[in-house]
Amino acid sequence: MDWDKLRIFHAVADAGSLTHAGDVLHLSQSAVSRQIRALEESLNTTLFHRHARGLILTEQGELLFDATRAMSKRLEAASARIRDSEEEVFGELRVTTTTGFGSLWLAPRLQKLYDKFPDLTIDLLLEERVLDLPMREADVAIRMKEPSQADLIRKRLMSVRMRLYATQEYVEEHGQPETIEGLASHQLICQQTNVTQVGAGMSFVQMLLTYDVQPKLTVNNYFGVLQATLSHLGIGVLPDYVTEDTASLVRILPDLESAEVPVFLAYPEELRQSQRIAAFRDFVQDEIIAHRKLIRESR
Repeated sequence: MDWDKLRIFHAVADAGSLTHAGDVLHLSQSAVSRQIRALEESLNTTLFHRHARGLILTEQGELLFDATRAMSKRLEAASARIRDSEEEVFGELRVTTTTGFGSLWLAPRLQKLYDKFPDLTIDLLLEERVLDLPMREADVAIRMKEPSQADLIRKRLMSVRMRLYATQEYVEEHGQPETIEGLASHQLICQQTNVTQVGAGMSFVQMLLTYDVQPKLTVNNYFGVLQATLSHLGIGVLPDYVTEDTASLVRILPDLESAEVPVFLAYPEELRQSQRIAAFRDFVQDEIIAHRKLIRESR
C-alpha cells in the first residue's frame, strides 16, 4: 500500500474536506482528489461518501482511518524520541492527571520546571478518564492507582488519603463535631459518588453517608470541593495533598480518613530514553521530597 496515498487519505479524513486537506498538505484540491481515487481503486472500495457539506467516511474508510490514526501516533512517538537530545530538554510534553491533582498540586509548581528547562512546554490534560498512553493520547500520566495498561514504565510516587477539613471561620460559627455521628448536624461538601474518581475516596464518602450525613454540595472534582470549603460553606472531604498547602484549613475528626491511595507516574516503554520525560519525572520526585520535608518541619 502506498504510504504517500495513506498520508493524504489521513489528512482528508481528519479534515473532512479535500480543500482543507490540500491546504494542510500544500497540494491542490485536484491533486488530493486524484490520490484518493487512486487509493480507492487500489483497495477496490469506496472510502468516502461525498455530499455538499463535505466528506463522510464509509465503514471501510473508518477502518482505514483507525489504522492511519494509530500509525500517526506511533510516528509521533518515534519523532519525539529522535528529537530528544541526550543533553537538552526541549519541545512539548503532554501530561495527563486528575483535575484535582493537576490544578491544585502540579500546576502551581511548574514554574520551577520552566526555570530549569525554559525550552520545555507542558500540555496539561486534566480529566478523570484514563488516557491511552501506548496510543499516544498523552506522553506521561500521574494517576491515583497503578496503571493496568501494558508496555508502560511505572513508578510509585507517594500515597494520598481523603480527610475532613473546614476553615477556622466555619468552626468558630458552627462548632466542631466531636464524633462521626456529630457530622449529621453539619454541612458536608464532597465529590459526587457517581463520577469517575479514586475508589478509596468514593468509599470514604459512602461510609460518611451511612451516618445520616446529608451533603450540602457535591462537585465532580476536588478543585470545586476546595473552593467551596474555603468559602466557609461547610466541611469538605479533600485529599491531604491539597490541604497541606492550605494553611487556613482545620482538620476535622483527625482520626478519620480514607484508605491509602497510591499515586503512580507512568509513561510508554518507547519513551524510556526521552529527556523530556526524565526531566519531568525528576522534577515531580524532587517536589514531593521537598513537600514532605516542609510538612515534617511544620509539625
